[in-house]
Amino acid sequence: MKIGLLACDHVNPEYQERFGDYPLMFADLFPEFEFVVYDAINNELPTEIDSCDAYMATGSRHSAYDEEVWIKNLKSFIQKLDAAEKCFVGVCFGHQIIGEALGGKVEKSEKGWCVGVHRFEPLGFNLLMMCQDQISVLPPGAITIAGNEMCENGMIQKGNHILGIQAHPEFSKEYDQLLMENRIARMGEETVRMGIKSLEKTVSREEIKQYIIQFIKKSI
Repeated sequence: MKIGLLACDHVNPEYQERFGDYPLMFADLFPEFEFVVYDAINNELPTEIDSCDAYMATGSRHSAYDEEVWIKNLKSFIQKLDAAEKCFVGVCFGHQIIGEALGGKVEKSEKGWCVGVHRFEPLGFNLLMMCQDQISVLPPGAITIAGNEMCENGMIQKGNHILGIQAHPEFSKEYDQLLMENRIARMGEETVRMGIKSLEKTVSREEIKQYIIQFIKKSI
């Protein structure tokens, strides 16, 4: 199965030797897939939506409501995928870009940063999170399929072809902790302390992986 991975950011070069870049994280999570990487943050997108069987989008330090050209182009591409009912799975920023591209709204959560391990009900998944922006208004036709008290619209779906996941199934606990430690000034010491403490919980990495695989298989 050929998956077009839209890379919306890159791991800081000083950490790539230890953790790899985002495409490597996705490849490690999904060895079943043949990934074709498009450097979306540098305006590289597929010329034809049928170039791949399905598409996925990574997280990003940017906001889905930013006015940068590459974000506008990415939104246009997702609108084309939606119109053709082509399978698309967005993770974190990729989840938020679904909201912005298809008529919803993304904004900074009044509850602040959502980091560490959080449970996604009613699915019962413990997933790693790293976000401040969240989908506050769903796109028309989309439904919420899972969430928690810190992130109501944690997973959304539109039809049988669009899936958004605010969490980071591709992250390791070590990488999530590194990001928290590097952002203490932005997040606050207590948020980071609680986030790191939550890493003691088991993460549902295999469960969310299989959920995504089954969604894509049914969609295509």
